[in-house]
Amino acid sequence: MSEEGVAGLPEGWARVALGKICDIQAGGPALRKKDQVRAGVPVVRPGDLRHRRVSAHTVAHLDPEHARGLFRYRLAAGDILVTRTGTVGRAALVTEGESGWLYNTHLLRVRAHDPSQAPYLLAFLADRRVVDWLERRAAGTTGMRSVGVRTLKDLPVSLPPLDRQRDIGAALNAVDEKLRVHEEIVRTTTELRETLAELLMTDRMPRPRSFGTGEAGSSRTT
Repeated sequence: MSEEGVAGLPEGWARVALGKICDIQAGGPALRKKDQVRAGVPVVRPGDLRHRRVSAHTVAHLDPEHARGLFRYRLAAGDILVTRTGTVGRAALVTEGESGWLYNTHLLRVRAHDPSQAPYLLAFLADRRVVDWLERRAAGTTGMRSVGVRTLKDLPVSLPPLDRQRDIGAALNAVDEKLRVHEEIVRTTTELRETLAELLMTDRMPRPRSFGTGEAGSSRTT
C-alpha cells in the first residue's frame, strides 16, 4: 500500500474508502478497576484480541446495571474490532459467542454494510501494509499514539469481486480458527500442568492402587 492507496489493482478490483462500506464507531467505557465485577457483561479491551479473535478468558466484566445504558456499544457477530491506542491496528472478528458484549474506549468497531464482506475486511485490516499505514497516521507521542474514526474511515480498501472476497475471507478464516483451537489446547494443557504440579509438589496426588498383589490378588500355581 502506498501513501495514496493501493496501486496496480488486478482487473475487476476496486478501491474504496473503508467509511463508504462500513459504519465505524469509537468504543465505550474505559472500565476502571473499581467498576469491574466477577460476573457481568463482558467488556473487550485491546489485550483481549488474539490471533484475530476475541479471547473470552481475559475479558473484564461490568455490572449489568452499569451496562444498561451502553447499548450503542454492544457488539454483534460480524463486527470487526480494531485497536486505536498503543499498538494500533490490531484487528479481530466478533463471533456469535461475543454477540451482546461491550467494547471499551481503546477500540474502534467496524461494522460492514454487507456482513458477508466481514471476513475479507478482517483479512485486509490485518495485513501488515495496512497496519503500517495506520501507524504512520497515528497521532500522539510514543506509547500514547492513537488512531481516530476519521483516519480509519479514510483508509483505502482494495476490493476484489464479492465471490473472490468470500473465498479469501473463508480461506484465512479457516487458518485463524486452527490457531484459535491450538491456542485453546495450549491454554488448557498449561492449566492441567499447573494443577498437576501443585498436587505433586504438595504430596496430594492420589497414588494408583496396586493390582495383583497381596493375598487377595495373589495367585499360586500347583
